[in-house]
Amino acid sequence: MELKQSLSVHLEAEKPLRRYGAVEETAWKAEGLGSQLDIISMAETSMMPEEIELEMAKIQRLREVLVRRESELRFMMDDIQLCKDIMDLKQELQNLVAIPEKEKTKLQKQREDELIQKIHRLVQKRDFLVDDAEVERLREQEEDKEMADFLRIKLKPLDKAAKPSASLEVAMTRRTEAG
Repeated sequence: MELKQSLSVHLEAEKPLRRYGAVEETAWKAEGLGSQLDIISMAETSMMPEEIELEMAKIQRLREVLVRRESELRFMMDDIQLCKDIMDLKQELQNLVAIPEKEKTKLQKQREDELIQKIHRLVQKRDFLVDDAEVERLREQEEDKEMADFLRIKLKPLDKAAKPSASLEVAMTRRTEAG
């Protein structure tokens, strides 16, 4: 029993603590200082907070695009189903209309009126669906514009920061090759 406990304690001691969710020290490169700052972080990456925010914004944008696409597909499926239902009812109505008026029973005349009312309700429902889809499309265009403006503002500081560091890396590479 003691052997098992000591073995499990030994194995736990050898497990790396570098897993997501574990508090650990992460070295962050300080801009302009040339030295490193010790920061306690739960992240295993050396990404800068601005880069993390940007990636999170991109993921959020992708999620919004997928949700929009799902919504569009649902609108399309509803539209297809409504059109199918309307066509089925129209076909049944055409069959009833083909019967001469003198030969129709009272039940057939009632069914004809019911079909006309059902078709009318489905057409109204489809019109509402189309209007709703158009409102959604306009709202999404406005959101796209706002998101593009937001990302443009967010990307400007990162582009400026990336350009000096890229030129610094090229200069460091040239020094290493020359030396």
